[in-house]
Amino acid sequence: MRILVVDDDAVFRDELAEILRDDGHTVEAQPSVVKALDFLEHDEVDVVLSDLKMPRQGGLELLREVRRRWPRTLVVMVTGFATVETALEAMKLGAFDYLRKPFRIEQVRETLHLVAQEREFESPPEAYRDPVREARTLAASGQHEVLLFADPPPEPERHLHPEPLDPDNPSRLAERAESFLADHPNAAVVIAGSERLLEHHRLEDIVAVLERLRQDLTGHGPLRVGFNPRRVPPAAAVALGGAVAADETHATLEVLANPIRRRALLRLAEGPAAFGEAMAAAGLDDSPKMSFHLRKLVDAGLALHEGDRYRLTSRGEAAARLLRDATFLPPTGDSGNLAFPGRTHRDGKKGS
Repeated sequence: MRILVVDDDAVFRDELAEILRDDGHTVEAQPSVVKALDFLEHDEVDVVLSDLKMPRQGGLELLREVRRRWPRTLVVMVTGFATVETALEAMKLGAFDYLRKPFRIEQVRETLHLVAQEREFESPPEAYRDPVREARTLAASGQHEVLLFADPPPEPERHLHPEPLDPDNPSRLAERAESFLADHPNAAVVIAGSERLLEHHRLEDIVAVLERLRQDLTGHGPLRVGFNPRRVPPAAAVALGGAVAADETHATLEVLANPIRRRALLRLAEGPAAFGEAMAAAGLDDSPKMSFHLRKLVDAGLALHEGDRYRLTSRGEAAARLLRDATFLPPTGDSGNLAFPGRTHRDGKKGS
């Protein structure tokens, strides 16, 4: 795992970094928010371990910037000064978790294990689908003019408008789609081989382009994004799926990505549970932290709090079934947006 440790205490910072390196992680250590942001401008990490209290700018300022600029990077707050309320406030702002000093290294390892579980929350092992065939099917319906980005692009057909995929210039996808939409209000967009975009650009940049496309196509036609699962890490597959999903589904995916909430959800699938039962199933011994995660499930419409017990809603029951099957929550509404594992002609499967 790629980890950035941020702490103004040089002894603590270097000792923690060294222990994590010994565990096999790739670790960078920085003494301030400014230096941490400068590092993140040029390098990607999976998780930031940041002290909450530092001179000038503290961990909350770093958290806000990371969430705004690199939303797929997880942040864990480390503090020996703040109250539980301050640490929970950090989680409300988007921190993945918090650790209170002094802590045992086993606690850090358990938190990193949870980080790995969140990043491995993956899409269904469904049968591969040929993105070109997907585009042809949409075009054949006659309901949409389909703009297909593929490399190499097939020959044009009725209602199908192929163009080459330019992995060096992902912003062109949105720009071309917007001009196409101006001429074809019923436009749909299909992207084949999106893993090539990830080879040239940061995941956050590609996600931003896909979210822009999704917003542009709202009320018009679907956005469908194919990727080669052998070349796209599970966490990136989740990000692609979330980027094209409807807002409600996107929010639900974010809630379910957290392994603590998944454990609680699967416990509630067995039947209503008291707070302590849900906390035991989640593997926590921190009541405020458990309250935070259960509230997330309630706010997402997946669980209800009735009296002294929690139970699943019908949508929560569907989410639990899908979690057991290791699949995504299906889109709500009828946008038709989808990210799917795709196998192209060059993978040895011919489309019809």
